[in-house]
Amino acid sequence: MDGLPATWWAVTIDCVDPARVAAFWSALLGAPVEEPGSDRPGWLRIRPIAPHGPVVNFQPVDEPKVGKVRLHLDVLVDDIEAGVAQVVGLGGTDTGAREELPRGRIAVVRDPEGNELCLLASPAG
Repeated sequence: MDGLPATWWAVTIDCVDPARVAAFWSALLGAPVEEPGSDRPGWLRIRPIAPHGPVVNFQPVDEPKVGKVRLHLDVLVDDIEAGVAQVVGLGGTDTGAREELPRGRIAVVRDPEGNELCLLASPAG
């Protein structure tokens, strides 16, 4: 790396059905789905809305998720319950887990293949 800092390029989500999972994340984040290139057959990708942000890749795998994954995305929303309703409407699930902190509210939800993500909102009030 020649003394330069590492650069965060992407988060890659393993999925049995990349089209379904990519469509979920595309609708949730408002980012179009694209194919990353012929060297990645079956993969899909969404690019960030924010400049210079990382991409999210959806990599096809044969085996379904087993156990708890130690990596997840945090997604900012204006309203926790509206965000949860959007996730459920897009084919995800609500775990029911909520946390209320002085700095904000958190809801834990899952995408259509069971990958957890956290919805974050400003404190109630």
